[in-house]
Amino acid sequence: MNLSDEYEIVDAELVEDGELVRAAPAARPLVDAHTVLMPGEEIPTSDDPRTTYTERDLYVSEETAQAIKEAEEEGSPQRRTAMGLFETWCAEQGRVTKPCTTATYTEYGRHLMARNLKVTTIRHYMSLVRTSMPPGKKPDNSLFLLLLAQYRKKNKRALRRKEAFPITLPYLVPMMEKAEADDRPIGWRDSAMLAFGYRFLGRSVEDVDLDLEDLTILDDMVTVWLAEDKTHKGEEQTLVLHDREDLRLVFRLRRWVGYLAEQGITTGPVFREVLRSGKVASSDTRKKRGATKRGDYLRPQTVNERVKLWFAAAGLKTDGRPVSSHSLRAGGATDLGMNGATDEELEDAGRWKKGSRIPRERYVRPAKDANKDTFKKVPVHDPTPVA
Repeated sequence: MNLSDEYEIVDAELVEDGELVRAAPAARPLVDAHTVLMPGEEIPTSDDPRTTYTERDLYVSEETAQAIKEAEEEGSPQRRTAMGLFETWCAEQGRVTKPCTTATYTEYGRHLMARNLKVTTIRHYMSLVRTSMPPGKKPDNSLFLLLLAQYRKKNKRALRRKEAFPITLPYLVPMMEKAEADDRPIGWRDSAMLAFGYRFLGRSVEDVDLDLEDLTILDDMVTVWLAEDKTHKGEEQTLVLHDREDLRLVFRLRRWVGYLAEQGITTGPVFREVLRSGKVASSDTRKKRGATKRGDYLRPQTVNERVKLWFAAAGLKTDGRPVSSHSLRAGGATDLGMNGATDEELEDAGRWKKGSRIPRERYVRPAKDANKDTFKKVPVHDPTPVA
């Protein structure tokens, strides 16, 4: 038998009986393949034997660290909103936000249910919170989903979607004309934004993220280059928006873009903040006014606010559904569907996924159902007594 198999030989000085204490093993890095350390952070360690990594395996450069920080700070508007609300709630409850525990995640889900929010809203916000957690540290959502299923059963109204009122051409044209009535730059911007939003069938964030370099304005059409959109990740597209006499998209965009050019603005965001003076806000002015995340780009919420403003200013009324920036997309889809566009044509126009039921079920069918009256087949009662 090899002596080293049974006994461990320790190189140490002699001590009295009872004084010999085994030396603690050296701490090893507590890391795995997903560990990312920022410059200056210490390597976490554990007494458990693990694969030994060097600093080369764990650290990212200053440039990469800054890029990660900027990406985390920017994120999507919806993710920032969801995490902002979650952080506020965690602070009030004395809970850790990131990474949160399964108990915290479940409790927050129940908190949203207690506010009687829509099921789709709760599910969406909770998904954004969960996916915002670090890799490998996402909370278990099984208990939350169990509570949500029970919530669905007990709150039927929470299943009802709040659809946007569709701004079809009979509503859109008076809105654009009202915006232009005073012949002011902000009205030029808004009428161009309304016409473009309707014809582009865009989501508000796509409208405000558009750059002048992405547009080509011709005499009878506008071409739009998109690096990607919600349903076409990493897939660039060039869209052709043909003009119409009632929309006057080319005229309205040219007027606004020409006004930008007069102030030396030929690159960057198409739609920008207009000051009370009529001048376009400079980058420095935007920073002073707190636009640190969006810079020269408008917030999607601004489109929402302007759509509501001009709808009310034009004296228009809805059928009870709310008006929002999404009303432009809904209006374009409704007009198309009500005038014979096929499912495939609707999908292409709004850049929905192939086979999506959204355009047909949310915009076209409700409009057709509202105009359909089966009881028209029944003759009107004649109260004249029969001789």
